[in-house]
Amino acid sequence: MLDYAQARRLMVDCQLRTFDVNDVAVLDAFDAVPRERFVPPGSEPFAYIDRTLPLGGRDDDVRYLPASMLLARMIQALKIGSGVRVLDVGTGYGYAAALMARLGGRVTALEAVPALADAARARVDGARVDVIEGPLIAGAPGAGPFDAILVNGRVEVRPQALLDQLKDAGRLACVFGRDRAAKATLFVRAGDAFGARPLFDASLPALSEFREEAGFAF
Repeated sequence: MLDYAQARRLMVDCQLRTFDVNDVAVLDAFDAVPRERFVPPGSEPFAYIDRTLPLGGRDDDVRYLPASMLLARMIQALKIGSGVRVLDVGTGYGYAAALMARLGGRVTALEAVPALADAARARVDGARVDVIEGPLIAGAPGAGPFDAILVNGRVEVRPQALLDQLKDAGRLACVFGRDRAAKATLFVRAGDAFGARPLFDASLPALSEFREEAGFAF
């Protein structure tokens, strides 16, 4: 039987530390939260491989669990600490929400697929993570404004409704762009303006609500 505690330590030492994840609190959170608990039944042995994992969903709206290296770098960029109000968009089974709660965040986890929202509720600490259902692109204005927003999937269009739910100096991390041109990107609010800083090249499947409409070909 796989030793999941050892697998977590190897993930932290061989995947995260070697990919510029150096925030001790983030490393400790990834070492403490059992990733195997947040994948579909039967997929537990694959939880710690260095790749994005499918979580299921609807035919037109599938969720994926980002590879640990990618997820850790984005969470690290959000600088989550005690009392920080966080929105986790496309939470899937709730893994990122659990990590950010472990870091002290007050997390609202948003999911559009009811079955996945139910799966997340069964896995996260309900006292620290509030799982809600609704369109991802609309965010959760009733629970904001937020200090930090994480999007668990690729975004091809500027997520303006989410950006508008940030507090001043709030941060949003996502994989932004089309196909191979996509990069993990950090948006930061300054008053009514939003800056964007590419962090590193990254690959994630696009979230259906954030896909850019295909243009006409002539």
